[in-house]
Amino acid sequence: MNKAQFIAALAPHFNDSKREAAHAVDIVFDTITRTMARGEDVMINDFGKFKKVDRKARMGRNPFTGETIKIKASKKARFLPAKALKEVVAGDRKLAPAPKPAPKVVAKPAAKKAAPKKAAKKKVAKKAAPKKAAKKKSVKKAVRKKR
Repeated sequence: MNKAQFIAALAPHFNDSKREAAHAVDIVFDTITRTMARGEDVMINDFGKFKKVDRKARMGRNPFTGETIKIKASKKARFLPAKALKEVVAGDRKLAPAPKPAPKVVAKPAAKKAAPKKAAKKKVAKKAAPKKAAKKKSVKKAVRKKR
């Protein structure tokens, strides 16, 4: 599942708004990233722990040439799955049914009070345009008859 598919799966929980679901996903990822950048751990119960790990400098080997090289110290992100997540993935524990999206609320329009009826004004149709069209047709017919 990629990010777009994840957002599409969450959209029903946000009144079918992919925009709101994407915003929520972005906020969660941004919060986790910023917290880890500060060096703090992010623990989500029954899911796992995101943490920043310092790796020491060490010696490694170039597999192509076989020579030994020095690998610099670095900082990496690590995810440690919680026991509950491990059990679900291994099949030792069954997952509860997925939460269903909230039913859509459709607001019914309020009943309007009947306004007193007024006499409808008659609209006068303009007949200038049809007359011009008729004149053009008669001119064209006259020209055809002359030929």
